[in-house]
Amino acid sequence: MDRMDRMRVLLLDAAPGALLDRELERLVGHGLAVTLNLRRVDDRAGARATWSDRVEFTDFDPFGEAALIAEFRAGSGFDALKSRAGVPLRAPFLAAATDPELPRRLRVIGRAGAGTDHVDLAAATRRGVAVTHTPGSNANAVAEFALAQLLTLTRDLAAHNDAAHRGQWGAPAAPPAELSELTLGIAGLGRIGQALATRASALGMTVQAHSRRPASPPTRQVPTLDALLATSDVISLHLPLTPQTRGLVGRRELALLRPGSILLNTARGGIVDEQALADALRDPAHPLAAAAVDTFAHEHAAFASPLFGLPNALLTPHVAGMTRTAMAEAAVRCADHLAALLAGRPAGIPVATG
Repeated sequence: MDRMDRMRVLLLDAAPGALLDRELERLVGHGLAVTLNLRRVDDRAGARATWSDRVEFTDFDPFGEAALIAEFRAGSGFDALKSRAGVPLRAPFLAAATDPELPRRLRVIGRAGAGTDHVDLAAATRRGVAVTHTPGSNANAVAEFALAQLLTLTRDLAAHNDAAHRGQWGAPAAPPAELSELTLGIAGLGRIGQALATRASALGMTVQAHSRRPASPPTRQVPTLDALLATSDVISLHLPLTPQTRGLVGRRELALLRPGSILLNTARGGIVDEQALADALRDPAHPLAAAAVDTFAHEHAAFASPLFGLPNALLTPHVAGMTRTAMAEAAVRCADHLAALLAGRPAGIPVATG
């Protein structure tokens, strides 16, 4: 089959390193004509040398909406688009990508990861674009990362590391609590929340949760978020970003926390009011002692936060789900989802609608 007769897929941001080859093999193996965006590929020369006879290449910043629209308009369009890092796909882009004048109109958007808040789902639904993702592909990775955040903060590892690198030797002013002395409150018992609950329970923590999904023993079910905040030593957020959860944790909610408590956010930045969180962390009288944040309201080139510079804020650049296993699983499953939807086989494929 000629390349022009095959379904065309634009790979906005490929899996990193050696995983790139696995992702491309899967897509090409489905008979798809792939255009690889090299902008976020580390070894561009290597990718060209290996794949020049099987895929086409482009190079543009996918986070620039004008550049993304221009990419669609420059050629004949694409049947599908795959993203990994949450490139915003809003109404203007969706309108351009489904323009009737394009020989190929966008039909499917695939996200190699959990969550679809980067897509204007209402606009996608109106224009007949299916949006799929890979829920659960990074559940173990994110759960492990949340535990790493917790241990780093409870044992004050960052401060001890900094002091040791300065040649200073000292013990903590007050001995910290062991995990078995703490109650972990999980907001959201999806795949990640459940994976964290299992691991925290195995480490001896008392675990409770507030979620639409019923908790299974030994995790206790808590009826409200307020009750979860008021009765937990550690709060870990595992909720999708929706109109209902945006700004869910603000000044009022933070004030409900137990003295000396810790907040972990590996979910989505918009769930927590970052200014309110920063103000709480600056106030020595506030019950919140520390926070670990992996997701922000403004990320990538627009990365900015009022949390910058706070010693009791552990900040990481949205890397909780980035393990080899998780990223390989997400890339391969996303490729399979794209191929199935393009072939008119939607059974069993997760599709988000607006």
